[in-house]
Amino acid sequence: MNFFKGLGQCMVAGAQAHARWEIATANTILGDKKRLIILGLMLVPAILGGIAFADQIHSALPDVLGGKKAYSPAFYSTGIFIASILIGLCAGLITGCIGAGGGFIIAPALMSAGIKGILAVGTDLFHIFAKAIMGSVIHRKLGNVSVSLAVTFLIGAIGGATCGGVINRVLYEINPVLSDAFITTIYAVMLGGLGFYALMDFLKCRKSAAACELPHGGKMEGAELGNLPQKLQGMKLPPMVRFDQSLVPGGRAISAWFLIVAGFIVGLAAGIMGVGGGFLTFPIFVYTLGVSSMTTVGTDIFQIVFTAGYAAISQYAIYGFIFYTLAMGMLIGSLLGIQVGAMVTKVVPGTTIRGFYAMAVLAGFMNRIFALPGKLADMEIINLSKTTVFWLDQIGIWGFFLVIGGFAVWVIGTFFKNTKNLRTAHPAGAALGEEATS
Repeated sequence: MNFFKGLGQCMVAGAQAHARWEIATANTILGDKKRLIILGLMLVPAILGGIAFADQIHSALPDVLGGKKAYSPAFYSTGIFIASILIGLCAGLITGCIGAGGGFIIAPALMSAGIKGILAVGTDLFHIFAKAIMGSVIHRKLGNVSVSLAVTFLIGAIGGATCGGVINRVLYEINPVLSDAFITTIYAVMLGGLGFYALMDFLKCRKSAAACELPHGGKMEGAELGNLPQKLQGMKLPPMVRFDQSLVPGGRAISAWFLIVAGFIVGLAAGIMGVGGGFLTFPIFVYTLGVSSMTTVGTDIFQIVFTAGYAAISQYAIYGFIFYTLAMGMLIGSLLGIQVGAMVTKVVPGTTIRGFYAMAVLAGFMNRIFALPGKLADMEIINLSKTTVFWLDQIGIWGFFLVIGGFAVWVIGTFFKNTKNLRTAHPAGAALGEEATS
C-alpha cells in the first residue's frame, strides 16, 4: 500500500511540475511580441498550404486516417482547426486551473475524434516541441541546468525516444488497430493510477480541509535525501556526474549510468505517449536520484526541448505522423486556456480544484478503458458484438467530452462571473511562473 501511495504522490508531483513549466512557457510566449509574431507565422503554412490543396486531400482524408498510411500535410478546414483549438483550450484550462499537466487529455481526445493513435502521439509531441522552442530556449531558468547532468540524461532520453518511436511505428505497420490498442492500454494504466490516487486524495482532503494544500504546492525538495537516493549516490560506478554544488558544499555525485537509465525511461514515455516526458523527470530526479528541485526544473526545461523535438521530428514527422494543423490549433488553444485557468484559481477553493483534477484524469481513464474492448475485438482477441462495441465506445467518448466540456464551461463561466475580482488580483499562474523562473 505504501508503495502505491508513494507512486501516486510521485506521479502527482510530476504532473504539477510539468504544469508549472507549461504556465511559465505560456507566460513567456504571450508576454513577448516577437514570439507572438513567430506564432502567427507558424500558422501561415497550416492555413494557406492547406487551403491550396484542400480539394485534393479532403477526398482521401478518411481512408488515410483510418487506413494503414501515414499522413502529414497541412490539411486545413475550419472545423478541424476549431476542434483543435477547443482541445488545446480544455488542456490549457486544466493545466492553469488545476495545476497539473492537462496534456494527458490531448491524445485521448484526438483518438476519440477519430485520429489514429500514432498520429495523435506525433502531433502532441510536435505541439509540445513548438511550445518549448518558443518559450524555453532562452528561459533564464536554464542558468540552473547542470550541463553534465543534462547531457548525460539526454543520452538516455534520445535512446528511449528512438525506441518509443520505433515501437509505435512497428506496431502500426503490423496492424493500425494493434498500435491504437497499445497506446490506449498505456494511457489507461497511467491515467487510472493517477486518477484513483487523486480521487482518494480529494476525499481525504474533504474530511480534513485544514491538512490540504493547493495542488500547486511548491516546496523545495531534494535538500534532504531519502533512502533510495542515498543508496544510488553511494554506488560509485564510474563515470560520476557532479551537480547541486550551490546547494551542498562540494556538490553531490551520481553514476552516469543511473542518469542514462532515467533518461531512457523518460524518452521512452515521450516516444510512446507523446507527452514530452516532463511529468516523469521531476519525480525520477527528486525522489529517485536525489537532485534538488531547483536543478530538476532547469534540467526538465532543457530536456523537454531536445527530447520532444528529437522524437517529434526524427520518429514521427519524417515518417508522416504529424498533423500540423491540429498541432498549431492546440498550441493557440492551450496558451489561452492556461491564462484563464490560472486566474480562476484565485477565486476557487483548493478542495474544489483537487476534485476537478481527479475528475478530469478519471474521465481520460474511462475514455481509454471503454475504447479498449472494441480494439481487442477488432483484433479477434475477444468476442464482442458490434452493438456492444458501439455502445461501449459511445459511453467512453460522450462521458469523456461531457466531463471535460463541463469543466471548461464551469471554468470559463467562473472567469466571467469574477472578472471584477480578477482584475485586481494577480493570476495564480504568475506565482507559478515566478517559482519556475526565479
